[in-house]
Amino acid sequence: MTGVAANIFPVGQSAPKRIVKNGKATNDLIFSATDQGNDKIFPEILKLYVRRGSVVADVTYGKGVFWRQVPKRDYQVLATDIQDGVDCRDLPYADESIDCVVLDPPYMHSPGGTAHEVHAAFERHYRNNGTGNLTNGKYHEAVLELYVDAGREAWRVLRERGVLVVKCQDEVCSNRQRFTHVEIMTAYEDMGFVSEDLFVVMRKNRPGVSRAVRQVHARKNHSYFLVFWKRSNSKGTWEPPA
Repeated sequence: MTGVAANIFPVGQSAPKRIVKNGKATNDLIFSATDQGNDKIFPEILKLYVRRGSVVADVTYGKGVFWRQVPKRDYQVLATDIQDGVDCRDLPYADESIDCVVLDPPYMHSPGGTAHEVHAAFERHYRNNGTGNLTNGKYHEAVLELYVDAGREAWRVLRERGVLVVKCQDEVCSNRQRFTHVEIMTAYEDMGFVSEDLFVVMRKNRPGVSRAVRQVHARKNHSYFLVFWKRSNSKGTWEPPA
């Protein structure tokens, strides 16, 4: 007989329970959404995806907020930033020399007011609307261009099965919804990265706008951590760190 499911059991009986010899029942888990802030969820992401002792290049280090609760002995951190003269699109590292890259560039163009005061304006660092442009596009397209170019450079410096952790946020640009996290995932998968995980970080305070006439779209009060890994061949699945 064809077309019959393989796992069929007599009426009134269910599949036998799978016996797991190792492990224990617990709800002490790492969850995909949190309101605890970047410095709380980032160490959890490292715990899941980056082996201790790994060489981690944080290419948009800034004030080092992500690392505040990560023991210094756990990783070899290479901290650089555009303000120090190191562009995330042109890193001073050899090909396939890094275990993990962390990328958190300015992801909002001309935010204005106080709505995004915790994250620097894109133009302040990459001047996409003035002379001497460092990006070819403008506004949201310039932001996306930065992520794509930085992703290509991350691919170059990452070892096989290396991990790329990316912080981003969706935005509304010219009254159009731009789901930045989806655009980044699509672009990176085209490069060869595998999208492995997604974390949502909610703001604790209530974001506002400097001038409101009529609300058209839902106000963004969350951002994302995206986790990718480098697979340069067509086979293989993710293996968690030992």
